[in-house]
Order: sequence, then C-alpha cells, then structure tokens
Amino acid sequence: MTEKEPLGLVRLDDSDLMLAKAEDDVRGATVVDSDGTEIGKVSSLFVDADERRVRLLDVAHGGLLGLGAEHRLIPVDAVVEVSEDRVTIGRTRTEIAHAPGYDPELTEFDPTENLEDLYGYYGMTPYWFPGYRYPRFPFR
Repeated sequence: MTEKEPLGLVRLDDSDLMLAKAEDDVRGATVVDSDGTEIGKVSSLFVDADERRVRLLDVAHGGLLGLGAEHRLIPVDAVVEVSEDRVTIGRTRTEIAHAPGYDPELTEFDPTENLEDLYGYYGMTPYWFPGYRYPRFPFR
C-alpha cells in the first residue's frame, strides 16, 4: 500500500483551472513514439488540481473526426521531448498500443483508478509516492 493516495486529477477541458506553466499545454499536438511513428493527438490533459501540473496525457488515435477513437492515458513522465506541435513518448508504438485504455465518455470515469497499474505498466514511480520528482516537462 502507498503512503499517500493519488491527488485529485481533473480533465483540464472540464475545469476552469489554468496550468502553472502555460507552455505545458500540449493539447492538439501530434504524439509520436520513440521511432518517430505517429501515434495520435493529445486530446486532453489530466492535471493535479492542487499543483496545477500535468500528470497524464489523454492520447486519442484512430476513429473519424474523433468518433470511435481509442484513448490511452500516458504519464507525463514517459514524455522525452516536446516541440512546437509534437510530443515524443519514450516507448514504441506497440508498447503504447498495449497500454491500458479508457473510455473518456464514461460519466463516472475516475482517472485516479488503476493509476498504480498504469505507472507500473510504464515502469515509472507514481507521482504520489514519496521521493517522486516531476519531470523536466515540457523540454522546450
């Protein structure tokens, strides 16, 4: 069991929160894997309501005009580079494709559920664990 529970996460689009650093807003950016292969687009951001820091990227891929798209939550810790309109994830397309998915249309979606599994999948320390350090995001 963890010493702390995950802090409240909110979808930036569903709140009136502003990020601590405006340049961290990468919504709409193209997401590529470690080989430069396009994965999808940053559909939304989940932020820590207390610290106003990005914790998860909601990456949508597939579908037509947003309909039928699959979504993956990717910890910001997996981001290795951000440029003007591109976010690079330090994983392969296959690894990202096999990551746990979620349905953003679920009215009772709780982004903090199963986060320990998500961070474990990516081999990363969850942000609420003691000793966690926020990544140098967005590397611009």
